[in-house]
Amino acid sequence: MPSYIGAIDQGTTSSRFLIFDENGKIVAIHQIEFPQYYPHPGWIEHNPNEILDTVSKCVNDAINQFLNDKTRSIKDIKAIGITNQRETFIAWDKNTGKPLYNAIVWCDVRTLDLVHNLTEQIEHGVDIFRKSCGLPISTYFSAVKLLWMIKNVPAVRDAHNNDTLLVGTVDTWLIWNLTGGINGGLHITDVTNASRTMFMDLNTLEWNQHILDFFNVKKCCLPKICSSSEVYGHIKIRDTEIPIAGILGDQQAALVGQKCFKSGEAKNTYGTGCFMLFNTGTTPFFSKTGLLTTVGYKFGNMPPVYALEGSIAVAGSAIKWLRDNLGIIKESKDINSLAALTPDTGGVYFVTAFSGLYAPYWRDDARGCIVGITQYTKKEHIARATLEATCFQTRAILDAMNSDSGHPLTYLKVDGGMTVSDLCMQIQADILGIDVERPAMRETTALGAAIAAGLAVGVWKSLSDLDKVNSNDNDVFKPQISSDNSTQRYQLWQKAVEKSFDNQYELD
Repeated sequence: MPSYIGAIDQGTTSSRFLIFDENGKIVAIHQIEFPQYYPHPGWIEHNPNEILDTVSKCVNDAINQFLNDKTRSIKDIKAIGITNQRETFIAWDKNTGKPLYNAIVWCDVRTLDLVHNLTEQIEHGVDIFRKSCGLPISTYFSAVKLLWMIKNVPAVRDAHNNDTLLVGTVDTWLIWNLTGGINGGLHITDVTNASRTMFMDLNTLEWNQHILDFFNVKKCCLPKICSSSEVYGHIKIRDTEIPIAGILGDQQAALVGQKCFKSGEAKNTYGTGCFMLFNTGTTPFFSKTGLLTTVGYKFGNMPPVYALEGSIAVAGSAIKWLRDNLGIIKESKDINSLAALTPDTGGVYFVTAFSGLYAPYWRDDARGCIVGITQYTKKEHIARATLEATCFQTRAILDAMNSDSGHPLTYLKVDGGMTVSDLCMQIQADILGIDVERPAMRETTALGAAIAAGLAVGVWKSLSDLDKVNSNDNDVFKPQISSDNSTQRYQLWQKAVEKSFDNQYELD
């Protein structure tokens, strides 16, 4: 009988459940968007119960689709993997199971002052723990979010003091609830998500007590760290126990889904944000150019595989901003036809630094700006400049990776929602000056979680068994402009980036 693998893909703006066959083909999918909450400028929150509810509904509806084929049984689903928005942090009470505060989302910048207060008086500043955890102290990562909760939310502080606090990234919240909650739910995470908290040591793959002491956080509130591919427990769906067997942060899941298993291979995911990961092998590599060191994946008892990462805070969310805030498009997909009305941006550059700039700039004082506007500027120029913004930031990251590795990439694997646009991918190839390869089935983040789960339960016996998975009909975009043209445009982009600096807003 055929085997199938389920994947919960819990993202920044929506939750999804997908079911794949052994060749990586989607046989069922359901997606639900959920609200974003903005209580103050720079603050972004999610309701943890709404996240859980949308996941449960997606699982139920996708299962219904799957079973429409009467030859299938729910027992044909051999395992479920989970992938999730990373760094977003949730605190709840282990006795009641109730969230003690909304989830603070990865791109939230309420902790700016806290970061500055923590780092301004210490040697090495924001990089004090980079050799241990691979990350700078930043608003981006989970540690400062948890510290903010302890300092500012009495319920969280009391639970922390009384040892009734449980915390974790979104994967941890989901698994705890899906495996029983207050009735024996598993409080776990995997190495990829743990590596985004700042609390995990990259060498030992354990919580680092020195860092915990710095942030005054008790280890007992943190989940157990597991590999990315093993049977952790079971989820009960319609009287059938299905193993939960894979956990990967969303960007690491895309690395696995793109099958970047060799050192030197890289992928770029264009979602709410944009994230490039470069496989560096089984030894952590620490960047000299502002990139992050992270765990790429760890399959069972195999050694961990590490990656360099460049992160862009705003990618697809800039398109949503054009739709929801400016109203120049009705649907996100409309940006492509609008941007295609003009062959260039008319000299307009859009720096989408809505919550600062991440790698390789690491400027939390940067703010969004549109430069080069004249009376000639039309909405199609703004639309095209929005697409170009992500492509230029990707070039900045790629240049940093090439500098660190000493072996320039010759092609880049891509995935995510923005890659649906042929125009955007052609712009990307032009700006990078290398081939851009897009898979036919672009849900590689969910596929990565499914691969991790499938490897754990034997649907695939080895990595070589994955050669047939999502391998056919890839699209390749080749550069169509000269290197000099590309470099000139990139230099103008860098000047626009400088205009975005020193523009902090008040968070009160």
